Amino acid sequence: MTMAQDDNLIDFSSERAKRVHDLNDKRLNDLRQAFEQALPLPGRKKKKPKPKKR
Repeated sequence: MTMAQDDNLIDFSSERAKRVHDLNDKRLNDLRQAFEQALPLPGRKKKKPKPKKR
């Protein structure tokens, strides 16, 4: 094989590991958001926007 052919090869195990990692990150972020909505942390409060004057 020449070097040009080697560049086109895909390492499926590493690509699968990346995808699994991304899926786990997404699941973790979704769970974190659900917990934050159910049990907000005491230090973090969302500020309500001031009503606009007319």
